[in-house]
Amino acid sequence: MADTSFLHSPHCTLHSFTNPTKNLNTFHSPLLFSFNHHRNKRDFSLLALTSTSQSSNLPISTERNSQPLINVDYMKKEFSGHGVSFTELGESCVLRMEVENGSNASLMLPSGLITSYKAHMWHGGTLEVLHTSVSKGEDGSVVVQGGAFVGFNCRTDGAVSWSPSTWALLDVRGNPQEGIQVELVSCGDSEGMIEVKYLVTLESDTMSTELQISNLTPLPLQLMGSLISHLSVSTPEATYAVGLEGSNYFNRSPFMSDFSIIPPGFGQRKGQTALGGLMSSWGMAGSNSQGRETEEQEEMEEEENDNYAHLTEKMSRIYTSTPRMFSVIDRGRRNSVIVGRDGFDELYMLSPGSTYEWYGMYAYICTGASALLKPIILAPKDVWKGYQYLHNPNL
Repeated sequence: MADTSFLHSPHCTLHSFTNPTKNLNTFHSPLLFSFNHHRNKRDFSLLALTSTSQSSNLPISTERNSQPLINVDYMKKEFSGHGVSFTELGESCVLRMEVENGSNASLMLPSGLITSYKAHMWHGGTLEVLHTSVSKGEDGSVVVQGGAFVGFNCRTDGAVSWSPSTWALLDVRGNPQEGIQVELVSCGDSEGMIEVKYLVTLESDTMSTELQISNLTPLPLQLMGSLISHLSVSTPEATYAVGLEGSNYFNRSPFMSDFSIIPPGFGQRKGQTALGGLMSSWGMAGSNSQGRETEEQEEMEEEENDNYAHLTEKMSRIYTSTPRMFSVIDRGRRNSVIVGRDGFDELYMLSPGSTYEWYGMYAYICTGASALLKPIILAPKDVWKGYQYLHNPNL
């Protein structure tokens, strides 16, 4: 089996400190500067090819109902020199970006999964911010879960129902001194009427993910989903959510996707399958959500009453009113991460709690800027943008 150690975060080692960090620096806004397109805009129509028109000069080609073919040699030639590197891994490719102070991030193509974000720390080294699990599938293949990813569905009234799942590298901008931005574009829906771009930006103390969706259909487009991040922590006993006091929320089943890490039986009602999670409201095959949705709609909206919430209890919530940013403090690793968002009204949050014995596998807090209870409606010919950032103030 290929060595996959470089693409995922290691299991956390438990630490204890006599003087844990209690105060968190205030971070007012993400340092998201505007990148200029330093090269001519690529025609995305050239990136989606059939197997009969395949070209060795393009980074990715697709055949309907097949996995894209990655051209690593092309990407090395075209995009290297901006602080990024490429490593072939089976039928996939790992793109790694690193800025001058040592902060770095890795993402996989064509899945678009961000498997690692290591932030520069006060002691001069780096610390893994994301939690990723690598295991072997039933067919012997490598299964990568966790990290940060896009989980979105686009739907019109009976005409289009589609979720972006494969991505092509469209551009790389910036440099290690100021910051690096990677632009991905979805390989496209079958009708070519929805354009989805995914931008990952790495700076000295911040990583942001932005989604841009263009509705080229003549009908309104309904958008549902989330920008999900699994944040690595030492233990639930050492982890706190700061800044959510007074926020309203509903308890909901965990967000289910191919990349979600969900402990066995977590939040499932009797007879509920993996497809019976939040994604079932999109009408996915095999789901029977009508009764469950009615039951959940009758649940009472609650209010967070703790501004320094201890995350020892297992929870899966969707906050409907919450500040644009809050903090996750891990006193065990003397680390804090500020999570911010824009373009999204909701916040998804999951904690496995302290009831699970294997902390190494479930040592994470899952959070995401979301549109799950209330879909975003995008008018014909309009463009919607939303982003989430992870800021590490421990410099």
